[in-house]
Formats: sequence, C-alpha cells, structure tokens
Amino acid sequence: MSDNILVTGGAGYLGSTLVPDLLAAGHRVTVLDSLMYRQASLNHVCHHPNFSVVRGDIRVESTLAPLLRKADIVIPLAALVGAPLCNADPVGAHSVNHDAIVMMLRLLSREQRVLMPTTNSAYGSGDANNFCTEESPLRPISNYAREKVAVEAELMQRENAISFRLATVFGMSPRMRIDLLVNDFTYRAVHDRFVVLFEASFKRNYIHVRDVSRVFQHGIANFDAMRGQIYNVGLSEANVSKRELCEHIQRQVPEFVFIEAPVGKDPDQRNYVVSNEKLERTGFHPVHTLDIGIAELVKGFTMIRNSVHGNV
Repeated sequence: MSDNILVTGGAGYLGSTLVPDLLAAGHRVTVLDSLMYRQASLNHVCHHPNFSVVRGDIRVESTLAPLLRKADIVIPLAALVGAPLCNADPVGAHSVNHDAIVMMLRLLSREQRVLMPTTNSAYGSGDANNFCTEESPLRPISNYAREKVAVEAELMQRENAISFRLATVFGMSPRMRIDLLVNDFTYRAVHDRFVVLFEASFKRNYIHVRDVSRVFQHGIANFDAMRGQIYNVGLSEANVSKRELCEHIQRQVPEFVFIEAPVGKDPDQRNYVVSNEKLERTGFHPVHTLDIGIAELVKGFTMIRNSVHGNV
C-alpha cells in the first residue's frame, strides 16, 4: 500500500537514510527541512517522481499546515538533537522540540498516523539494577530529554500514534553525525588512534541507523497492531559499556588505545540496560550488529575528515 508521508527534518542523519527507503517501498514522500547544516543529503533521490522537498521551518504554521493536510502519515524527525546542542540554544530547542510538535499534533486529524522518534536517554540511570522497560520511571536530566518526555506524553494522547524510544544511533548516513558515541569513538580510532574515557563503566544501548529506518517501515506495515504504544528500539545484544565499546572498536583498529580518567560527566547520566522485548514481540529484530556498524564506519571515516576548523 502506498501512502503520502511527510517527513520533517528528512534531510538529517535519520531522514537521509529513511527517505530513500520509503520511496523504494513505493510511498510518496515530502520532506520539510530547514537545511540548517547546508546539507545536500537527498541529492540522490531528486530524480524520483514521488519525492518532493520544501525548505522551511516546522515552527511556521503557514508552512507546516498545508503539508500536513496532504499527509496520511507524519514522521517528525526535525529536532535540535542532543543535550549539548539544546543547552547551547535552549530557546530554539524548546520551540523546535516541544512547541512545534504540539502545534503539529493540534493541526492533525484523528485519522492521520504519526510515528515519532523519542529517546531512551530519559531513563537516566534506570532502576536499582540499571534495567529499563517501557514501564520504567522516566528520570530525564537534560533539557533535551525533558522536552522529549513532555512531547511523548502529548503524542500518546492520540490513538493513531507510535513512539519509538531510540537507543543511541550509529552507522554511516548521507548526512553524517560524528558526535554520536559509536561514530565519535570510531572516528577518533581512525584519525587520532586514542580516546580518553570518563564514566567508562556506564552502559547504554545502541541501534544502527538503517535499523531505525527499518523500524519505521515496520511500524507503518503493522500500524493497527502497534498504535497507541511506546517501544524501545535497540540492539538487545548491544547493552554495552563505553569500555566494552572501545574493545569492539579495538578489534577492528588494533592501533586504537583508550585510557580512563575522571575528566567529564554525561549530561544525561545514561547508565542502563534496556529491554527491547516488547518491540521484538511484534516481529521486529535489528539486523545490523555493532561490529557491522563499526566496520562500515572505519571505511567511511577513511574518506571523511572533519577538518573544517583545523590547520592541516
């Protein structure tokens, strides 16, 4: 079945992987993106007759409303993502991550479907055993996590909505993010050959960017059975500590050295083991392992060097 799908922020890290997959599946896809990073990450789908793109801001109702009216499905990816960016621009973060989503939900009809990424960083440090399910209390610490929790509560007032609480995403994408933990550590391994770890024993869960695309497609295909629910989305075998992550990378980049020192603190204090059993019971299983992702990142970072502000 073909749907009209609006993807806000569709030129970003997640969207530039998801949008081509949705087009390949036969959907008609419209992307609304401010292109704030001057990215050209959807060049390769401009030839597709079912693809359209609007350059604009999701906070502007006159821009968003007419696009929403044409959509059967909305996937709102547009956001200022991560605690550091949100702390640097708290006003912008609140207006994009919260106010624009609340406006979008107000403008939608009851029949329109919404599949939205939220975050499992809202679990904080989990329970006494650092274990989390979708029923675990939320203890968001950063502004980013608090906004996501508030928006998820608004989202789940709708019957026709699914919330995907994403683990930390990794892997190559047309619009790369080097700041995500697996991507960051692998980049440092390839180019610097070392990293200094703080809170090295802290565990978190991970998910490949292509599996994020797959879970949205799974949600569309199984919407009636999954709607009105929250699902953790991660690799169940990849609840690993920062130290263990570095060991995975070191097996592929033997020259990589990591040392531990009390030099920093995670703004979200993420230290948890996440259960993805609820999602797995719907028939979804990730197919891209941590080691597969690291291998592709090593190849990707052989071609990419983030030297915009460097002297060499």
